[in-house]
Amino acid sequence: MLRFICVVFVVVSFLIVTIPLLIAEWIIGFFNMEFKNKSSLAIVNWAFGLCIKIAGVTTTVIGEENVPKDEAVLYVGNHRSYFDILLTYVRVPRPTGYVAKVEMLRWPLLSNWMKNLHCLFLDRKDIKKGLKTILAGVEKVKSGISICIFPEGTRNKVNNSFLPFKEGSFKIAEKTNAPIIPITLNNTGAIFEDHLPKIYKTHVVIEYGKPIRISELSREEKKNIGSYVQNIMEQTYEKNKALV
Repeated sequence: MLRFICVVFVVVSFLIVTIPLLIAEWIIGFFNMEFKNKSSLAIVNWAFGLCIKIAGVTTTVIGEENVPKDEAVLYVGNHRSYFDILLTYVRVPRPTGYVAKVEMLRWPLLSNWMKNLHCLFLDRKDIKKGLKTILAGVEKVKSGISICIFPEGTRNKVNNSFLPFKEGSFKIAEKTNAPIIPITLNNTGAIFEDHLPKIYKTHVVIEYGKPIRISELSREEKKNIGSYVQNIMEQTYEKNKALV
């Protein structure tokens, strides 16, 4: 329980103490957006890294060399924990926005930082608004910003399983031909979600798959891209169970 209290304290303190930084970042954005992108990334990565350290999470990372550093990509990951975001974000080599549920906009300061990091807010109940979010993601990737999405659509509350991947999650890669980078996470639910509200010391495995370009797939694979990527990630997940 102490770890949970400490993590909450760090998050709340960060949001309050960095209000001047938010204002500074807003001003910087008018003059040098590239610098703002890099500085926001560094600031949030520091806070996320501190939370991971306090939580006592250790990681085995496989295949990180598969992530291109010279172009924007579409990351897709399985989703069991809020910590999935922290654990993957601290490793991105370039500015990256995550696709989050629109309800996150209700949280002041947190949503401001998310906007600074180019996060997109998806309304899962409104198809038209959802399409606009995907199109915004296309423009982000074209401008050099990577996007990360969890194609299960929500946190999966069942261990050792995947929810069906939503095909629409891959439209960003389809429209831009950006490489898809599968991120397979093992054991992240054991950090927090499996025993709320306690946070336990946990070892997790993160594997970055080889880049997938939709233009290089067969017609059948393109038609069922969600199932194609999910199958790759499920095999990786099963393989990495032994490493947890």
